[in-house]
Formats: sequence, C-alpha cells, structure tokens
Amino acid sequence: MTAVDFCGIGLAHPIINGSGTFDAIAAQGAFGEELIAHFPFAAFVSKTVTVAPRQGNPPPRLWELAGGMINSIGLPNTGLEGYLREDLPRLASLPVPLIVNVMGFSREEVAELVSAFAERAEVAALELNVSCPNVKTGLMMGAEPREISALLDHVRPLTGKPLIVKLTPNATDVPAVAAAAQAAGASALSLINTIRGMALDPRSGEPWLGGITGGVSGPAVRAVALAQVHAVRQAVEIPIVGMGGVGRGQDALDLLRAGANLVAVGTESFRDPAAASRIASELARLTANSGKPRLCGAAET
Repeated sequence: MTAVDFCGIGLAHPIINGSGTFDAIAAQGAFGEELIAHFPFAAFVSKTVTVAPRQGNPPPRLWELAGGMINSIGLPNTGLEGYLREDLPRLASLPVPLIVNVMGFSREEVAELVSAFAERAEVAALELNVSCPNVKTGLMMGAEPREISALLDHVRPLTGKPLIVKLTPNATDVPAVAAAAQAAGASALSLINTIRGMALDPRSGEPWLGGITGGVSGPAVRAVALAQVHAVRQAVEIPIVGMGGVGRGQDALDLLRAGANLVAVGTESFRDPAAASRIASELARLTANSGKPRLCGAAET
C-alpha cells in the first residue's frame, strides 16, 4: 500500500479509524505488544474529549440492525483534565500519529480544548466534532455555514496543528457547510457522522435505547456516505476522510473514487477488531494495477 501524506502527516496507508469505534487502551490491555506490532490503523483517532467529564447515556446503548447498528453511547469520557492525565500518555505510545477528537457546547469550550492540545507534541492533529448545539445560539455548529465559520474564526488562530472538521450528515446543505469550513481555515473534513435513528422494544413498544434515539452506522449508511463525500468533493479542495459502512476493501475504494483521501473504519471494528488491517490489504490488492483511485476530482495532498 502506497504511503499517504495527509495534511503534512505521513501515513503508511489510507485506512484510519472512526472516532469512538476502537478503544486502543482496552485493546492494548487485551493484546499487549501484539497490538503494537500489528496496529490496524495508519493513524489513531481518539474518542471524543469534552471539557467536563461525561457519564454518557443510560443503558441500553446499542441496538443491532440487519445493516449495522444504532448506538446511543453519549460520549462518555473523563473530561479534558482526565484525558491529559490518563489517556494521552498511553495513546502516545501507539506506533501511529494520534488525532484527538474534541467537542464543546460553545465556541469558548472548543477553544479551551484546542488550546490545551495546541502545544502537545503527542498530538498530530485535532478533529472537531461539530454535531452539537451551540448553547448561546441554539443552532448546531456543524449544520449551518455561518455557525461553522464563526467557530473556526474563533479557534483556527489557536493552533498550527491541522484541524479536521467532522461534518454532520443532518445539515440542510452539507456541501455549503463544507465550503464554509474550508474558507474559514479547516485543514480537512471528515464525513459522514452517524444518522439519527430509533429502535422500539418489540415487547413493550417503548424506545429500546436509554437515550431514546441514537446514531445509525454500518452498511445501512454506505450509500449516503458515498453521495455526501461525492457532493462535498465538488465543493472543496482540502482533504476528505470518508467513512460510513466500510467493511471491505471495495467499500474503501468506492469512497476514494468518490473523492476521499483517507477512509475510516468504524462499525466493522466492533465485529472484528483487526478489520482495518484486512481492509487495507484488500484495498492494496484492488489498487495495485489500477493507478490512482480518485476519479471525482479529489485534491492531491
């Protein structure tokens, strides 16, 4: 597999993980040095970090679908201080670049998180999870061009590290949000995030998930991911991390052809923790004799 330059970060291949879909610390405890020797991803994206600790949503938190799953995890984490003290030192020992995913409920909270990681040499890049409401405006920061522009205007001067904006698929005009993010200084984009869904208990008819609704992921969203990656590629020149239902090398190749520069594996890792290694190998075989896989105007970065 050909090495990839992503926002100035050298990667061994184009397969990374989706935030929150692979617990590298738990995996290291289970597999030890075997995980380090055969780490499945070219870069590791951490679970979401918020300023204050979060317990997450009440259980049950998962519902299995024929085409994937619905999760209502609720972003549990130890908060910024806990992450810096406990998680960061352990994740820094991974053999690949570390990308930290952060989320705040206001521009000021996002700024606090970005500032905290700006000078940390262990962190190669930051991913901004903007699928949350701005407490001051009531608007989802990633759903409207003016909100994403205002957020990036506030935080882009705080760090020279690459800022990856993780777009919500639930915006009215995702390409317009993507273009606004690029204009305001985003280094790259990642999409798609999960799509809101719901499951009912077949016995009671009540919502199964403790959080009532959750995020649909897996093969069920693959076609949506392809369409949105393709549409966003027509609107921007910066790199794109494509994700959504990737379970085979062909799925990864499809996203690259639609305009992605990297591909993230998420739900498939719940079924098979080593899935990303298999997908990277399959992708390498598919592209060995086919030349460049990007057929929809993807920027060379």
